[in-house]
Amino acid sequence: MRNKRHHEILEIIKDIDITSQEELIAELRKRSYVVTQSTVSRDISKLGLSKSMSENGVYRYAVPEQLKTEKFEGMLSSAIKKIDTAMNTVVIKTYVGMASAVCVTLEMMNLPEVVGTIAGDDTIFVMTRSEKSALRLSLQLKKLL
Repeated sequence: MRNKRHHEILEIIKDIDITSQEELIAELRKRSYVVTQSTVSRDISKLGLSKSMSENGVYRYAVPEQLKTEKFEGMLSSAIKKIDTAMNTVVIKTYVGMASAVCVTLEMMNLPEVVGTIAGDDTIFVMTRSEKSALRLSLQLKKLL
């Protein structure tokens, strides 16, 4: 449950300017997660979130750039089963129910090769800029396994 909640938190802060723990709790509750302030506080610490200035000029929770890869490597390595390429697309097979979380993680990492992602239940399609980019991303991800 904690991993799903963590991935939901990452999705929320990616899409919404969350400026306080209370706002995060409210967003989680809208998504059927009943959490306390202390749980959210621990989640924020575990995910390495900090506040940074958004494009709108408000301080919001975000994942520090330098921590993104380090924080997510463990999750990626435990969720991904297989990686393959087809032209400029990387196909990632995950354990059932993990594709969405892996997809969000890849997007949060802001990898230059990634144009966009689509997730099912256990499969992700990652569109890259070229076949060369797909191969490079595939190799990069395989190193995490």
